[in-house]
Amino acid sequence: MQGNVRFAPSPTGYLHRGHILSALYVWAFAQKHNLNVHLRIEDHDQSRMRPEYVKGIKEDLEWLGFKHQTYSIQSKKDSVYQHYLQKLQEKKMVYPCTCSRKKLQEENPISQTGEIIYQGACRFILNSPQPFDFSTPHALRFCCPDKKIEWNDLRLGSFQENPAEQCGDFTIKDRHNQWTYQFAVCCDDIDENITHIVRGEDIRNSTARQIALMDVLGRPTPPVYYHHPLIVDASGKKLSKRELAHSIRQDKDGGINAEALLGLVCYEAQLQETPQPLSLDRAISIVIASL
Repeated sequence: MQGNVRFAPSPTGYLHRGHILSALYVWAFAQKHNLNVHLRIEDHDQSRMRPEYVKGIKEDLEWLGFKHQTYSIQSKKDSVYQHYLQKLQEKKMVYPCTCSRKKLQEENPISQTGEIIYQGACRFILNSPQPFDFSTPHALRFCCPDKKIEWNDLRLGSFQENPAEQCGDFTIKDRHNQWTYQFAVCCDDIDENITHIVRGEDIRNSTARQIALMDVLGRPTPPVYYHHPLIVDASGKKLSKRELAHSIRQDKDGGINAEALLGLVCYEAQLQETPQPLSLDRAISIVIASL
Protein backbone atom coordinates (compact mmCIF):
# COMPACT_ATOMS: atom_id res chain seq x y z
CA MET A 1 0.00 0.00 0.00
CA GLN A 2 1.32 3.44 -0.95
CA GLY A 3 2.31 5.64 1.98
CA ASN A 4 1.35 9.23 2.73
CA VAL A 5 3.21 12.36 3.72
CA ARG A 6 1.48 15.59 4.72
CA PHE A 7 1.97 19.31 4.28
CA ALA A 8 0.12 20.93 7.18
CA PRO A 9 0.14 24.75 7.39
CA SER A 10 -1.89 26.70 9.95
CA PRO A 11 -4.18 29.45 8.55
CA THR A 12 -3.09 32.04 11.12
CA GLY A 13 -1.33 34.13 8.49
CA TYR A 14 -0.24 33.96 4.86
CA LEU A 15 2.45 31.51 3.78
CA HIS A 16 6.04 32.77 3.72
CA ARG A 17 9.35 31.50 2.32
CA GLY A 18 9.83 29.11 5.22
CA HIS A 19 6.63 27.36 4.16
CA ILE A 20 7.93 27.09 0.59
CA LEU A 21 11.07 25.38 1.86
CA SER A 22 8.99 22.96 3.93
CA ALA A 23 6.76 22.23 0.93
CA LEU A 24 9.82 21.54 -1.21
CA TYR A 25 11.05 19.00 1.33
CA VAL A 26 7.62 17.36 1.57
CA TRP A 27 7.13 17.05 -2.19
CA ALA A 28 10.76 15.98 -2.70
CA PHE A 29 10.40 13.28 -0.05
CA ALA A 30 7.14 12.13 -1.64
CA GLN A 31 8.76 11.90 -5.06
CA LYS A 32 11.81 10.04 -3.77
CA HIS A 33 9.78 7.50 -1.78
CA ASN A 34 6.68 7.26 -4.02
CA LEU A 35 4.28 8.75 -1.45
CA ASN A 36 0.96 10.56 -1.78
CA VAL A 37 0.93 14.17 -0.57
CA HIS A 38 -1.90 15.08 1.79
CA LEU A 39 -2.69 18.78 2.32
CA ARG A 40 -4.00 19.36 5.84
CA ILE A 41 -5.19 22.77 7.00
CA GLU A 42 -4.46 22.87 10.73
CA ASP A 43 -7.08 25.36 11.92
CA HIS A 44 -7.47 23.99 15.46
CA ASP A 45 -6.74 27.50 16.79
CA GLN A 46 -10.07 29.05 15.86
CA SER A 47 -9.22 32.27 17.68
CA ARG A 48 -6.41 33.08 15.21
CA MET A 49 -7.47 31.39 11.96
CA ARG A 50 -9.05 33.45 9.18
CA PRO A 51 -10.93 32.15 6.09
CA GLU A 52 -8.82 34.40 3.86
CA TYR A 53 -5.70 32.62 5.07
CA VAL A 54 -7.17 29.22 4.12
CA LYS A 55 -7.97 30.58 0.68
CA GLY A 56 -4.50 32.13 0.47
CA ILE A 57 -2.75 28.82 1.28
CA LYS A 58 -4.52 27.09 -1.59
CA GLU A 59 -3.89 29.94 -4.01
CA ASP A 60 -0.20 30.26 -3.15
CA LEU A 61 0.46 26.52 -3.48
CA GLU A 62 -1.32 26.48 -6.83
CA TRP A 63 0.68 29.51 -8.03
CA LEU A 64 3.92 27.76 -7.13
CA GLY A 65 2.81 24.53 -8.84
CA PHE A 66 2.46 22.21 -5.84
CA LYS A 67 -0.24 19.57 -6.38
CA HIS A 68 -1.60 17.36 -3.59
CA GLN A 69 -3.57 14.12 -3.83
CA THR A 70 -5.84 14.39 -0.76
CA TYR A 71 -7.08 17.17 1.52
CA SER A 72 -8.52 17.76 4.99
CA ILE A 73 -9.25 20.64 7.35
CA GLN A 74 -9.22 20.14 11.10
CA SER A 75 -12.36 22.17 11.85
CA LYS A 76 -14.37 19.49 10.00
CA LYS A 77 -12.97 16.62 12.09
CA ASP A 78 -14.49 17.13 15.52
CA SER A 79 -16.09 13.67 15.48
CA VAL A 80 -12.64 12.11 14.92
CA TYR A 81 -11.18 13.96 17.89
CA GLN A 82 -14.15 13.02 20.07
CA HIS A 83 -13.61 9.38 19.12
CA TYR A 84 -9.97 9.46 20.25
CA LEU A 85 -10.83 11.46 23.39
CA GLN A 86 -13.22 8.67 24.34
CA LYS A 87 -10.36 6.16 23.98
CA LEU A 88 -8.30 8.16 26.47
CA GLN A 89 -11.25 8.47 28.84
CA GLU A 90 -11.85 4.71 28.75
CA LYS A 91 -8.20 4.16 29.69
CA LYS A 92 -8.40 6.87 32.40
CA MET A 93 -5.54 8.73 30.75
CA VAL A 94 -7.12 12.17 30.51
CA TYR A 95 -8.27 14.54 33.26
CA PRO A 96 -9.56 18.12 33.67
CA CYS A 97 -7.07 20.75 34.79
CA THR A 98 -8.17 23.99 36.45
CA CYS A 99 -4.68 25.52 36.81
CA SER A 100 -4.56 29.16 35.76
CA ARG A 101 -1.77 30.51 33.59
CA LYS A 102 -0.33 32.23 36.67
CA LYS A 103 -0.40 29.01 38.72
CA LEU A 104 1.22 27.07 35.89
CA GLN A 105 4.08 29.54 35.73
CA GLU A 106 4.56 29.78 39.49
CA GLU A 107 4.30 26.10 40.48
CA ASN A 108 6.05 24.23 37.66
CA PRO A 109 9.68 24.11 36.47
CA ILE A 110 10.61 25.58 33.11
CA SER A 111 12.62 23.62 30.54
CA GLN A 112 15.73 24.96 28.81
CA THR A 113 13.53 25.80 25.81
CA GLY A 114 11.16 27.86 28.00
CA GLU A 115 8.41 25.25 28.16
CA ILE A 116 6.43 24.59 31.35
CA ILE A 117 6.99 21.06 32.68
CA TYR A 118 3.60 20.30 34.24
CA GLN A 119 3.93 18.39 37.52
CA GLY A 120 0.42 16.94 37.60
CA ALA A 121 -1.23 19.18 40.20
CA CYS A 122 -4.70 18.20 38.98
CA ARG A 123 -4.08 14.47 38.44
CA PHE A 124 -5.83 13.73 41.74
CA ILE A 125 -9.13 14.47 39.97
CA LEU A 126 -8.79 11.12 38.18
CA ASN A 127 -9.32 9.24 41.45
CA SER A 128 -11.42 11.78 43.33
CA PRO A 129 -14.67 10.39 44.78
CA GLN A 130 -16.34 13.73 44.09
CA PRO A 131 -17.64 14.33 40.53
CA PHE A 132 -15.88 17.16 38.73
CA ASP A 133 -17.88 20.33 38.10
CA PHE A 134 -17.40 20.73 34.37
CA SER A 135 -18.85 24.24 34.49
CA THR A 136 -15.56 25.28 36.08
CA PRO A 137 -13.09 26.65 33.47
CA HIS A 138 -10.67 23.85 32.68
CA ALA A 139 -8.37 22.26 30.15
CA LEU A 140 -8.00 18.54 29.48
CA ARG A 141 -4.60 16.91 30.03
CA PHE A 142 -3.12 13.63 28.79
CA CYS A 143 -1.53 11.42 31.46
CA CYS A 144 1.86 11.21 29.84
CA PRO A 145 3.61 7.87 30.52
CA ASP A 146 6.88 8.26 32.42
CA LYS A 147 9.16 6.35 30.08
CA LYS A 148 11.82 6.96 27.46
CA ILE A 149 10.73 7.05 23.85
CA GLU A 150 13.34 5.85 21.38
CA TRP A 151 12.93 7.17 17.86
CA ASN A 152 15.02 7.87 14.79
CA ASP A 153 15.14 10.89 12.52
CA LEU A 154 16.38 10.21 8.99
CA ARG A 155 18.47 13.38 9.06
CA LEU A 156 19.31 14.02 12.73
CA GLY A 157 19.79 10.47 13.96
CA SER A 158 18.57 8.59 17.04
CA PHE A 159 16.91 10.11 20.12
CA GLN A 160 15.90 8.87 23.56
CA GLU A 161 13.47 11.29 25.18
CA ASN A 162 11.02 11.12 28.07
CA PRO A 163 7.99 13.39 27.48
CA ALA A 164 7.13 13.26 31.18
CA GLU A 165 10.43 15.07 31.81
CA GLN A 166 10.22 17.31 28.72
CA CYS A 167 6.74 18.73 29.30
CA GLY A 168 4.79 16.54 31.73
CA ASP A 169 1.08 15.94 31.21
CA PHE A 170 0.24 18.09 28.21
CA THR A 171 -3.09 19.56 27.18
CA ILE A 172 -5.28 18.01 24.51
CA LYS A 173 -8.03 20.61 24.86
CA ASP A 174 -7.55 24.15 26.13
CA ARG A 175 -9.65 26.29 28.46
CA HIS A 176 -11.46 27.73 25.44
CA ASN A 177 -12.66 24.25 24.42
CA GLN A 178 -10.30 24.11 21.44
CA TRP A 179 -8.38 20.97 20.51
CA THR A 180 -4.65 21.50 20.88
CA TYR A 181 -1.99 21.04 18.22
CA GLN A 182 -0.41 18.01 19.90
CA PHE A 183 -3.69 16.09 20.13
CA ALA A 184 -5.19 17.07 16.77
CA VAL A 185 -2.12 16.18 14.72
CA CYS A 186 -1.78 12.78 16.40
CA CYS A 187 -5.43 11.95 15.71
CA ASP A 188 -5.06 13.21 12.13
CA ASP A 189 -1.87 11.27 11.47
CA ILE A 190 -3.60 8.07 12.59
CA ASP A 191 -6.91 8.79 10.84
CA GLU A 192 -5.26 9.86 7.57
CA ASN A 193 -2.67 7.06 7.63
CA ILE A 194 0.29 9.42 7.49
CA THR A 195 3.27 7.09 7.19
CA HIS A 196 6.01 9.72 6.84
CA ILE A 197 6.31 13.10 8.58
CA VAL A 198 8.54 15.74 7.01
CA ARG A 199 8.64 19.04 8.91
CA GLY A 200 11.00 21.72 10.22
CA GLU A 201 13.53 20.88 12.90
CA ASP A 202 11.91 23.47 15.19
CA ILE A 203 9.13 20.92 15.87
CA ARG A 204 11.51 18.06 16.68
CA ASN A 205 10.88 18.43 20.43
CA SER A 206 7.22 17.46 19.90
CA THR A 207 8.09 14.08 18.42
CA ALA A 208 8.48 11.92 21.53
CA ARG A 209 5.24 13.14 23.10
CA GLN A 210 3.37 12.59 19.85
CA ILE A 211 4.76 9.05 19.55
CA ALA A 212 3.69 8.38 23.16
CA LEU A 213 0.19 9.71 22.54
CA MET A 214 -0.24 7.81 19.25
CA ASP A 215 0.82 4.61 21.00
CA VAL A 216 -1.95 5.04 23.61
CA LEU A 217 -4.44 5.91 20.84
CA GLY A 218 -3.73 2.63 19.05
CA ARG A 219 -0.77 3.23 16.77
CA PRO A 220 2.25 1.51 18.35
CA THR A 221 4.42 1.84 15.22
CA PRO A 222 5.18 5.54 14.68
CA PRO A 223 5.60 7.27 11.31
CA VAL A 224 9.01 7.76 9.70
CA TYR A 225 10.40 11.21 10.62
CA TYR A 226 12.56 13.70 8.74
CA HIS A 227 13.11 17.15 10.30
CA HIS A 228 14.55 19.53 7.73
CA PRO A 229 16.74 22.61 8.33
CA LEU A 230 15.14 26.05 8.46
CA ILE A 231 15.54 29.40 6.77
CA VAL A 232 16.61 31.93 9.40
CA ASP A 233 16.73 35.71 9.42
CA ALA A 234 19.79 37.92 9.94
CA SER A 235 19.59 37.40 13.72
CA GLY A 236 19.46 33.62 13.37
CA LYS A 237 15.74 33.32 14.19
CA LYS A 238 13.47 31.16 12.02
CA LEU A 239 10.94 32.87 9.78
CA SER A 240 7.61 33.13 11.57
CA LYS A 241 4.13 34.50 10.92
CA ARG A 242 4.16 35.77 14.51
CA GLU A 243 7.26 37.80 13.62
CA LEU A 244 5.54 39.09 10.45
CA ALA A 245 7.81 37.25 8.01
CA HIS A 246 7.56 38.51 4.44
CA SER A 247 4.66 36.61 2.88
CA ILE A 248 4.48 34.93 -0.53
CA ARG A 249 1.74 37.30 -1.64
CA GLN A 250 3.89 40.27 -0.73
CA ASP A 251 6.55 38.78 -2.99
CA LYS A 252 3.96 38.27 -5.74
CA ASP A 253 2.63 41.81 -5.34
CA GLY A 254 6.22 43.01 -5.63
CA GLY A 255 6.45 41.47 -9.10
CA ILE A 256 8.47 38.33 -8.45
CA ASN A 257 7.46 35.21 -10.40
CA ALA A 258 7.23 31.66 -9.04
CA GLU A 259 10.53 30.44 -10.51
CA ALA A 260 12.45 33.41 -9.14
CA LEU A 261 10.93 32.87 -5.69
CA LEU A 262 11.73 29.14 -5.71
CA GLY A 263 15.31 29.94 -6.66
CA LEU A 264 15.56 32.51 -3.89
CA VAL A 265 14.24 30.07 -1.30
CA CYS A 266 16.75 27.41 -2.34
CA TYR A 267 19.52 30.00 -2.13
CA GLU A 268 18.42 31.20 1.32
CA ALA A 269 18.30 27.56 2.47
CA GLN A 270 21.86 27.05 1.13
CA LEU A 271 20.66 24.49 -1.40
CA GLN A 272 22.21 26.43 -4.29
CA GLU A 273 25.07 28.93 -4.44
CA THR A 274 23.22 31.72 -6.25
CA PRO A 275 19.56 32.86 -6.26
CA GLN A 276 19.06 31.84 -9.88
CA PRO A 277 15.42 31.07 -10.82
CA LEU A 278 14.34 27.44 -10.70
CA SER A 279 11.38 25.51 -12.04
CA LEU A 280 9.48 23.56 -9.40
CA ASP A 281 10.76 20.28 -10.83
CA ARG A 282 14.35 21.51 -10.69
CA ALA A 283 13.95 22.86 -7.14
CA ILE A 284 12.52 19.52 -6.00
CA SER A 285 15.37 17.62 -7.65
CA ILE A 286 17.89 19.81 -5.78
CA VAL A 287 16.17 19.02 -2.49
CA ILE A 288 16.06 15.30 -3.31
CA ALA A 289 19.82 15.37 -3.80
CA SER A 290 20.19 16.78 -0.27
CA LEU A 291 18.05 14.15 1.45
